[in-house]
Amino acid sequence: MWDEAILDAVFAQSDVGLHVLDTDLRIVRVNAVALGSLGFQAERMVGLPAAEAYAPVGVRVDGTVLHEVLATGRPVIERLITSRPPADPQSRRVFSVSAHRLEDHAGHVLGVVVTSTNVTERERAQDRLRLLHSARERIGSSLDVERTARELVDVTVPDFADWAVVALTDAVMQGKEPGLQGQDSIPLLRCAAAGSAGGDIPVPEAGAILLPGVFGDALSATASSIMSGTGGRDAGTGIAAPLAVRGQLFGAVVFHRRAGAEPYGADDLDLVDGMAARTVTCLENALRFTREHIVMTALQSWPLRQEQVTQRAVEVAQRHRSGGRGAGSWFDVIPLPGARVALVVGQVEHARLSTVATMSRLRTAVNSLTTLDLDPHELLARLHATTLRLAAEQDGPSDGGVPTASCTVAVHDPVGGRLDIARAGRSLFVVVHPDGTVDTEPVDDGPLLGAEGPPFACSSHFLPEGSVLCLASAAASVDDGPSTAAVVNALVHPERTPEAMADDVDRLLAPDRVLVVARTRHLPPSELAQWTVPFDFSAVATARSHVESCLRQWGHPADPFTATLVASELVTNAIRYGAAPITLRLIADPSVSAGLICEVSDAGAAAPHLRHARAVDEGGRGLLICATVAENWGVRYADDGKTVWAEI
Repeated sequence: MWDEAILDAVFAQSDVGLHVLDTDLRIVRVNAVALGSLGFQAERMVGLPAAEAYAPVGVRVDGTVLHEVLATGRPVIERLITSRPPADPQSRRVFSVSAHRLEDHAGHVLGVVVTSTNVTERERAQDRLRLLHSARERIGSSLDVERTARELVDVTVPDFADWAVVALTDAVMQGKEPGLQGQDSIPLLRCAAAGSAGGDIPVPEAGAILLPGVFGDALSATASSIMSGTGGRDAGTGIAAPLAVRGQLFGAVVFHRRAGAEPYGADDLDLVDGMAARTVTCLENALRFTREHIVMTALQSWPLRQEQVTQRAVEVAQRHRSGGRGAGSWFDVIPLPGARVALVVGQVEHARLSTVATMSRLRTAVNSLTTLDLDPHELLARLHATTLRLAAEQDGPSDGGVPTASCTVAVHDPVGGRLDIARAGRSLFVVVHPDGTVDTEPVDDGPLLGAEGPPFACSSHFLPEGSVLCLASAAASVDDGPSTAAVVNALVHPERTPEAMADDVDRLLAPDRVLVVARTRHLPPSELAQWTVPFDFSAVATARSHVESCLRQWGHPADPFTATLVASELVTNAIRYGAAPITLRLIADPSVSAGLICEVSDAGAAAPHLRHARAVDEGGRGLLICATVAENWGVRYADDGKTVWAEI
């Protein structure tokens, strides 16, 4: 009596669906909760085999599992099954099902009782969480706007939508700053990515212009919205969402489910807003990277190559692949007075947000310091001071620490073939002589700019004409990069051009490294003449005579009066204020019409400077005259004296 009362109470009052089956798996009794969740009446189910009774609602009864419960007595706990009620076939319901064996007091098997709990909302919530987690993991794997759009489509189709379209504004597609979102209009949108769950669903091609109707009658400016039907397609449901942040519109996305599928609900809007927020953050990062990459590439390619000015001293080939990670790497080929040329390769260490700016400022400093005609190690010492100033200007440690940099400076003089080298940090530097001999360490590694500071490693060499210099920025680590033997093998080919050798070496280097390959040249006799001038004022007239006869012999178009005037004034100053020996040198400059360089060297260390003589003064006008009639003038110092030069 008590047993029957308890059983009736459980069936009548329990909020769990109860299904009682006999040993033949026929339905004996079903409570109201189970009937309501399935949309059936009791008289239509009792007496039927379970597989037959539940088939109309899309539930597949696994008879093997139930027979095993009957045979062994081991229950089945919380197995998930799905169904679609006849009254609402578009709605998918999920039940957690458990099965237990029924026995009488004597232990005889009577059947099996199956309990079912509707866990549809719980499973939907977990599905949304899984999808949102997948979106955070998979969207934004690259800094490319179109790939980011494709990742959003791949994450959502087919698990969340039967088809999806991501459209971006023209500005975003071109890597530009997105415009502000209008109140009443949507800017021109182009398809960035689209995908469908089956071939029977047409989607627009990438780059196609999409009309606003694809995203409903009105695209919300702040959140996603549900729409019925999408762009004239089948009468399913869709969700359109803007890809916008801080009032800037990057684009829009639409998801669609075909007719017969479960329609979108309010909870799906929150999921779409989360995925859209993740996508627009990644798009913003990608655009920022694109803009910085454009700036970096522009800075690294500045200034333009100086082939015409520098090819008298070296034949140069340069390589830089802007797709690499080396935002702080740079190279320069800088013409210097006296037909010399400076080869510079540098790299800002430990890339961070300010790397491009630091590289640009250091590069500008190098170009400015070369106008002072400093020795390479002196130039690096002053560049080190500049790096320290940049470090002092950093806002704080949030930028990743103070900047440091490696830099190699090599100055080649085509008169005599002298090569002066100085190096801060480490880099690739190989010298190959015309006879095939190789110097893989022409200069030692030095301290980094902005770190320990001077003195920096330096050395001097005299190279025969046709020697090959190979400079490249430092590798990421000591072990990262090609072997020295592989680099040398690409350079030991005197019959090949520097461009061909640079191609071979470039293939050996990582994309983040810059490369300069140069073959040295010496000035021919038709462009160079020099004389030793006696340390006596009477030698000034002889110097003028040498200049006149040299210009006639060369057939040089420079004005003889201007050339002799400059030469006589520089020689006079060397005799008056300098020390023996004195050397007068003329260098023809074929790159400039009527170009001529006049140099006077002496052993004195006194620094020449312009004076503005008074009308009654008998002297003091030499450098002023030179500065007036010459295009440019200057002085450079060496261990054994100085050289004053003027470009005519």
